[in-house]
Amino acid sequence: MLQSFWTISQKNPTPQKLFRLAVLGIVGFLIAWLIAQFNCDSISSFLTWESPLLFLVQTPSFEHHYQVFLPTVIFSLFALAIIRLSPQPKTWSRLIIISILLALLVRYLLWRSLTTLNLATPLDAFLSLGIFLLELFFITRSLISLFLMLRVSNQSERAQLYSQAVQSDFYSPSVDILIPSYNEPDFILRRTIIGCQALDYANKSIYLLDDTNRPEIAKLAKELGCQYFTRGDNLYAKAGNLNHALDKTEGELVAVFDADFIPTSNFLTRTVGFFESSQVALVQTPQTFYNPDPISLNLGLEKIIPPEEEIFYRQIQPIKDANGSVVCAGTSFVVRRKALTEIGYFVTDSLSEDYFTGIELSARGYQLIYLNEKLSAGLAAESIANHVEQRLRWARGTLQAFFIKSNPLTIKGLTIRQRLVHLEGILHWFDNFPRILFMVLPLPCLLFNLSPVLTSNNDLIYIFLPFYFFNILVFSWLNLRSRSAVFADIYELICLFPVALTVVKVMLNPFGKGFTVTPKGISREKAYYNWQLAFPLLTILMINILGLVAFLIMPLNSSRLGIFVFWLIYNIVNLIFALLALLDLPQLNQEVSLDREEKILCTVNQDKLLSAKLLKLSENGAEIILNQQLLIGDEITIEILESNLKLKALVSKLEKIDSSFKIKVNFLEISPTQQRKLIETLFCRPGQWKDCQTPGELASLSILVKVLWRFITRGTASTSARG
Repeated sequence: MLQSFWTISQKNPTPQKLFRLAVLGIVGFLIAWLIAQFNCDSISSFLTWESPLLFLVQTPSFEHHYQVFLPTVIFSLFALAIIRLSPQPKTWSRLIIISILLALLVRYLLWRSLTTLNLATPLDAFLSLGIFLLELFFITRSLISLFLMLRVSNQSERAQLYSQAVQSDFYSPSVDILIPSYNEPDFILRRTIIGCQALDYANKSIYLLDDTNRPEIAKLAKELGCQYFTRGDNLYAKAGNLNHALDKTEGELVAVFDADFIPTSNFLTRTVGFFESSQVALVQTPQTFYNPDPISLNLGLEKIIPPEEEIFYRQIQPIKDANGSVVCAGTSFVVRRKALTEIGYFVTDSLSEDYFTGIELSARGYQLIYLNEKLSAGLAAESIANHVEQRLRWARGTLQAFFIKSNPLTIKGLTIRQRLVHLEGILHWFDNFPRILFMVLPLPCLLFNLSPVLTSNNDLIYIFLPFYFFNILVFSWLNLRSRSAVFADIYELICLFPVALTVVKVMLNPFGKGFTVTPKGISREKAYYNWQLAFPLLTILMINILGLVAFLIMPLNSSRLGIFVFWLIYNIVNLIFALLALLDLPQLNQEVSLDREEKILCTVNQDKLLSAKLLKLSENGAEIILNQQLLIGDEITIEILESNLKLKALVSKLEKIDSSFKIKVNFLEISPTQQRKLIETLFCRPGQWKDCQTPGELASLSILVKVLWRFITRGTASTSARG
């Protein structure tokens, strides 16, 4: 392999090839140097250890102390080299990285089980074995995840092939588009209906399913030319609403969009073609959002970090697709009516009707497809409370698997691999209990001089540190830059205690709480701090601070220094940022303003034509860059050339930037036709929803330092102002 690599590099000595050779040379040199630095005594000790397994997990004697860091350096350099050679995970690079992760994980497991357990006293043994068993839970989930990660799919090439038959009208089955609604504002429903009507597919029918029987929504549907359904009760919530509509419609395929999700115009042309295969029952596409999630917004990072859901749709769903267990996500999917009819329509005995409907279809032998293309966008939860409640609903729905016939672990028809995928997803919700324990454990260990883990600083550096650093370095690479490990921990902490409590409640009373809809289109006149979510985090923060204080003032064995310092500081830092994210900022209007850079024309005083650049666009106005100064109150006409859309506007704000002028305008006299075209321009352009790349780990840490400084300076400024 190395010989062929060398030959190719010599034939094409490009800078990239030279870089690859340099990296391999450095890694080879470090390995050789590490071997050369062992003295004879250390080599002899390798040969006389009692068990060959101990050879893997005991720290050898080094001539120089810094050599204990070499495994971390070597594995880190190797990880960086692979990432540099393969910026996007390929089959070969993913295989190498996952193989190393598995090897390091097994090495860590051997180290923990063979050398670190403290069985000296009953209390130490109970604590040590208890912690180890909890770690085994994490390790088991990690092993399952790594095994499944060896397979990843990409259906875009198939979509390109199948879409040709759809675009040429060779294959054009009838499609019923269902928009289930429960109390959403009319302006949100208007966007979704218009977006569905703009779909580039003729053989479609659109139905608004209003589960609140509102006259104003019936009027909206009539105004827009959309068919309207309602029913006399809300039995089975969203699933019941969809099933009620299925009895009244006849399309061969059924597309479902939540009330706030707007499809791009090519949604059906990219998805319908898959159904030429009679084995395909459902095609799911990712969810993306045209507003920031509340955590990134509250931290001031809405332009920097992607929404939390990105890691699921960029990394996890392609893995599930490759392993035959795509999760139906409740919106932005197309399903075959015949297959739905076979399973009795959408599952009604769980809050997660989408998830279990997908399981029932898989159990019947049908194929579920995940097309990883952003073909729609919706509204993310607009407050921390709603964000957390949404996750709790997902947890309740998933864990109800243990109590219904659609349980993926027992239902007939699924393969072992499919069951393994669903098992990993269900176990995910139990991660919170070990994490809570690990966050409160340092203080009692310090106060009562307990040693649940017998180790030294050298062992931590030699065994644990390579495993930890390698995981950190490849984390965002494996999830396609959708989330850094630094930000992932903060997001998880915010939901830590509510999810843990919900898991307990579901296991004791699985159907104790009904379906709740995430409110959309909300507004806040002032900031609001969520003390209900903050209280348990503050409690854990105080426990960890007390632990750090106890560590500083109590005489302790220096061999325990590394593990406790790392443990406590890591918890404290993450908790501080989780607490900062719980401050919901004011949200005075419900306007959605999207970045939209393109050339436009501006007409001033009905005859003067100016070339301009559009920066941002909303349903109510725009931001524009001009080379000529205008006055606040001037009336202009802007023409968006790509959309052939002309709108009258009033200049409301003016700012000089170098030799240009940035103006903000408010639209005047928008007709229904113009409004329809404006919504299509804003939300329905194919390819407009792009993947946001998360910063690297060091950059993420730097960003968090800036966030903390901003909060400190704002707080100081506010105190000075009040004084």
